Amino acid sequence: MPQRRIKQSPADVLADEFDREKASALGRLGRALEAALAALAEFDAGNLREASTAEDGQLRASLVAEAGVALRHFVVQREACGLRDIRYVLRDYRVPPEVAARMGALPPAPLRSHKPPRRP
Repeated sequence: MPQRRIKQSPADVLADEFDREKASALGRLGRALEAALAALAEFDAGNLREASTAEDGQLRASLVAEAGVALRHFVVQREACGLRDIRYVLRDYRVPPEVAARMGALPPAPLRSHKPPRRP
């Protein structure tokens, strides 16, 4: 039996397109979060003891920061879709507490010497 097409207004068509794009973006960001968390877990599995070298420590800190940014992007997109409770994300994706603490935190800016502006 053929389905009847319901005539939609241009605004409804546009709203449907926005909803599809929001859902698609949520999927992409979820996969990015999974990849960032997997990279951190893989690093931790390969380095069973605490950061053995300063270089390992920096690499791990970078992976934690990347996972924190991915988590922030995912949570913001979920909120744009109307899903507000982050507890489910933290539980279902098994987000380590240190990643949750870094959610959206930017790395510190390099220190610069402060020079007052020159006056003519």
